[in-house]
Amino acid sequence: MKHLQRILCALYVALPAVLPVSVAAQYPDKPVRLVVPFPPGGGTDATGRLVANALSGELKQQVVVENRAGAAGSIGAQAVVDSPPDGYTLFFATTGAMAINQHLYSNLRHNPLTDFTPIAMVASFPNVLVVNPSVPAKTVAEFIALARSKPGGLTYGSSGAGSSSHLSTVLLEHMTGTKFTHVPYKGAAPATADFLGGRLDFMIDNITTHSQLVKQGKSRALGVTGVVPSPLLPGVPTIAAAGVTGYDVTIWYAILGPAKLPNDIVQKLYNALRTAMGTPKMKEALEALGTDPNIQPPAELARIIRAESDKWAAVVKASGAKAD
Repeated sequence: MKHLQRILCALYVALPAVLPVSVAAQYPDKPVRLVVPFPPGGGTDATGRLVANALSGELKQQVVVENRAGAAGSIGAQAVVDSPPDGYTLFFATTGAMAINQHLYSNLRHNPLTDFTPIAMVASFPNVLVVNPSVPAKTVAEFIALARSKPGGLTYGSSGAGSSSHLSTVLLEHMTGTKFTHVPYKGAAPATADFLGGRLDFMIDNITTHSQLVKQGKSRALGVTGVVPSPLLPGVPTIAAAGVTGYDVTIWYAILGPAKLPNDIVQKLYNALRTAMGTPKMKEALEALGTDPNIQPPAELARIIRAESDKWAAVVKASGAKAD
């Protein structure tokens, strides 16, 4: 009897050490939820669904997209923070949710730098600076010179205060010593409509939408905001290469989990994502959405989030934008 008790005690002591290995080896043994923090139908949702489908194939388990929209991605982010760190709830994160919202919302309930476990960056894309055909500037340099000649005289629209389209322009102001007049809208569609109608001089906005308008002759592209030119607009330089050295607005998507997600699950997910994002089929599908595969490991993603948070903190402060 005493011998049996000793065996049971030994098993009881050893069980916690054995279970994590066992659970990680079996993960995932049920569907995984991928929280997309924007409504169905947009670019973030479309990209999230592509990644979910590809990840399902690698994990041999269904990855289900759950749209949790609101507060520029903060509602979806909070849903992930509040979930157990077991690998069954993941966040399809955006630049805004991880690097900008904490500087816009004073009542944010989570800290993007400490309340998540980075898993992988998966894709990225730039915005584009476009002008109305009535604006005489043909290059970024000419545009900057025009703006300096009449401070506040050029108007631009955005999808709202604190949005990527707004802050991309604030960063350009900050780096060039220019001043523009901001007209915020409730979404990109009405801003683009007024831009096309000649009521706005320029925009810095989504390259997928505006590349089509440029090709139709409805606007003129002067520069893309990323560090490399975009295949969607052949011949259009980066804003940095066109004279604004160091200017970079690269929008990215990443996968994160709640804080304290076990490292072996993180590595399993990262390896699966690296394989899923590396196929020619995935590259083609993402490029159709104006997005490029950009797989980065957990440590590099963590570094990027910190650096981006610091950059956008200064830009938000300069803009005076607040979301609450």
